[in-house]
Amino acid sequence: MGYAARRGLRVWAWLGSRPPRRVLAPAAAMDLGPLRKSYRGDEEAFEEKHLASFDPIKQFAMWFEEAMRCPSIGEANAMCLATCTRDGRPSARMVLLKGFSQDGFRFFTNHESRKGKELDSNPLASVVFYWEPLNRQVRIEGSVERLPEEESEHYFHSRPRSSQIGAVVSRQSTVIPDREYLRKKNTELEELYREGTVPKPAYWGGYILKPDVVEFWQGQTNRLHDRIVFRHLRDATAPTGLMTHKGEGNWVYERLAP
Repeated sequence: MGYAARRGLRVWAWLGSRPPRRVLAPAAAMDLGPLRKSYRGDEEAFEEKHLASFDPIKQFAMWFEEAMRCPSIGEANAMCLATCTRDGRPSARMVLLKGFSQDGFRFFTNHESRKGKELDSNPLASVVFYWEPLNRQVRIEGSVERLPEEESEHYFHSRPRSSQIGAVVSRQSTVIPDREYLRKKNTELEELYREGTVPKPAYWGGYILKPDVVEFWQGQTNRLHDRIVFRHLRDATAPTGLMTHKGEGNWVYERLAP
């Protein structure tokens, strides 16, 4: 063994029983400027004449059905839900839409999770659907309310049994020691409810987002994207701008610059 190797072993022995960990250099900054994808051409622009309805919920239903039929879209009902604390700190995460109607857009989660607590303190939210193969997204903003307990109960028991047990196992957003903790608790509850009904936890249930704003976006290769936004007026007799169009009910719609 050479001098340098012997000296290295002595240094390791002085530091401890094992060699020091390799220190990695900081990652180089990534320039993503050239990362660009082509969208649609001008001949496929989404214009006002292409609206299936002047009611944004009906228009959403048409786009959603197209997304459902697109084989390249794995989960058409996946949406990014953005919530905010009372003092304005935002957070966002992906959740699944579980129903929609003229009343609003429904989803289910743990009331004690971060999003649940934020919705309790600040009941305003936004969701975004992004259907990349269709070069489309839909943004929805509005107020959020909890669904009636009986509706949450009905949906809970319509889920796969493993998902029901999973909801009982997980006190969402709380700190846990490791994954083994979840495995052990899941096994215990599978045994406990082997022959019986899994009770819906009191801390689990549904929400409905009642839209005030619904925006339909379609991408254009030249970046002159199409944006048609619907706004719900509380007062249908309120004056509107020259470029604002009357929709169904208390809805109006406008085209926004991209």
